[in-house]
Amino acid sequence: MKVLGFEFAPLEVPFERRKQTAGVAIWMWIFMALTPMTLTILIGLLFTSYWWITLAYATYYFFDRDICNRGGRRSEWVRNWWCWKSMADYFPITLVKTTELSPDENYIFGCHPHGILPAGAFTCFATEACNFSKVFPGIKPTLLSLHGNFLSPGFRDIFLMASAASASGASINHLLGRYGAKGEAICLVIGGAAESLYCRPSDVIKIILKPRKGFIKMALRHGASLVPVFSFGETEVYDQFDNPEGSIVRWVQEKFRKRFGLAPPLFHGRGIFQYTFGLLPHRKPISVVVGGPIKVVKKEDFTRQDVDEIHADYTKALAELFEAHKEKYFPNRNLKLEIL
Repeated sequence: MKVLGFEFAPLEVPFERRKQTAGVAIWMWIFMALTPMTLTILIGLLFTSYWWITLAYATYYFFDRDICNRGGRRSEWVRNWWCWKSMADYFPITLVKTTELSPDENYIFGCHPHGILPAGAFTCFATEACNFSKVFPGIKPTLLSLHGNFLSPGFRDIFLMASAASASGASINHLLGRYGAKGEAICLVIGGAAESLYCRPSDVIKIILKPRKGFIKMALRHGASLVPVFSFGETEVYDQFDNPEGSIVRWVQEKFRKRFGLAPPLFHGRGIFQYTFGLLPHRKPISVVVGGPIKVVKKEDFTRQDVDEIHADYTKALAELFEAHKEKYFPNRNLKLEIL
């Protein structure tokens, strides 16, 4: 049914589809509204007889502030919440294994592209919605994100329990450098916030990789194998307003990103009860394809040449992964990968 240009959902939507929409809505609420809501409640409690709750949370927050650099606070209960499974079924999102990974080694998963919000990486690696522990038995994933995300009251607590941690050097060194550590898989969305500004439905998928070499250095430092991961469909679930390089909109976005570390993409999807406009992503499939590992020999005193050679090998492996699978997931599209 269309009213004033808006296409509304039919009343006879099956319960399962409503449950899937609810799962995605909860995810969006956690990402975009939980922190301001938490702060509002904590500040409001200061003016009531329950002021001690705010004091208790502030004390906990102070002493817990560095946990994101020490592996986070993984909770299998949170990783198995029903809303994550419903969210995965909404698109749907599938985790695709191309080769076995040994639980006796450590890995750095390089996830591409970022997307507006990395739904594929979050669902596959920070939750059990796509059955990661069954697909890769013995491997323990940790999704790494901007340190600023772990300064956000409310959001940080759920994100930490969903096996997320800071993308800082201290965090990576802790996860991969602990005595006897094995089967660890840190998952980095390599392109970061800057890459989200390129993400929109297109036959040319742009990713930022050429200047990103910090993860190569970490792989050398710890002898962790590199695993390229490509999320086919990640750039299809949101529309983004035009922001060509050199435009005023892009200039403002880049200034904001450099100042605060977060890029503010001007995006839209669909609503809960209508399909025309809103903040929910569109129902389009996302296939998260995990490639084969690239062995990296541990070196304490590596050179710039070492980094460049492994970076070239990784870039080649990622491009080959993209070319090998693009026809399967987009058979009627001439997709191209542009590496910036």
